[in-house]
Amino acid sequence: MSYGQGGPQSQWDPWKPHSQQSWNTGGDDGTPDWAALAEASETRNKRRKLLFVVGGAVATVAIGTAVAMAVVSANGGGDPVAGPSSLPASASLPSGSATPSFAPTSAPPPLDPRDFIASAKKDTAPLSADTLFPGTQLTMGDTVYKKGATADTTNCASAAGGNLPKILTSGRCTRLIRATYTNGGVAFTVGVAVFDDQAQATTVRQQAKKKAMVRSLPGKGVKSFCNSAVCLTTTNSVGRYAYFTTGGFLDGKNVTSKDTKVFSAGNDLQQFIFNQIYRRGQAQASAAANR
Repeated sequence: MSYGQGGPQSQWDPWKPHSQQSWNTGGDDGTPDWAALAEASETRNKRRKLLFVVGGAVATVAIGTAVAMAVVSANGGGDPVAGPSSLPASASLPSGSATPSFAPTSAPPPLDPRDFIASAKKDTAPLSADTLFPGTQLTMGDTVYKKGATADTTNCASAAGGNLPKILTSGRCTRLIRATYTNGGVAFTVGVAVFDDQAQATTVRQQAKKKAMVRSLPGKGVKSFCNSAVCLTTTNSVGRYAYFTTGGFLDGKNVTSKDTKVFSAGNDLQQFIFNQIYRRGQAQASAAANR
């Protein structure tokens, strides 16, 4: 093995391991060739820059692919139990939003019971003394009223007193239904006048505020009342119905402002008949909604 200078000079390659660098490239004075060293350094720097650029491009492509795969997975909508969905490659996905659009929906508004009792065209449920005044007694709070006689007539004026016959006739009343209720020594007759529409009932109510009353209805164990004594009368309306009460003492005593029992009975029976009429509207509104 020779350690002398014989044989060809080995060339140093910075990218080849175990290569040797010659510090004497033609001169015998032992001085390094600085120009060659600078050229080699510049070559190394250029190659490193090229590798960095290429490596960055590869990383970018890899990241882009990962993002594309993530988008496809998120929009796939596959069933995790059934396995992955079969979606086209990201390059063939259609453009536009992947989110489905649905037409807005909303529940229809509830039907108004008052619409069904406002006119004869919509208020078509059966109507009679039994539907308005059911049962044999009426309980309001702690008070129980026994039901007496009932009556139903198309001659409205015949069941009215004072100015009410004329008012009912001009208002085109088609029917007047009555029932009598008693509690202790107090008796009340409730009368319901029927019209074709709400406007007619409202007009009658306004005109019947003074000197107008429904006639008391005796019978079924109830003797005549409020024929000559001072009695309490009320007038009101709801929908196409005007309703009236006439009440007082069975012994013929006059009603005064101090007779709270009579006024309480009048309030109870007004509330009762209002509830009965309004329930007609509720029942018909519910039936129409379920068709």
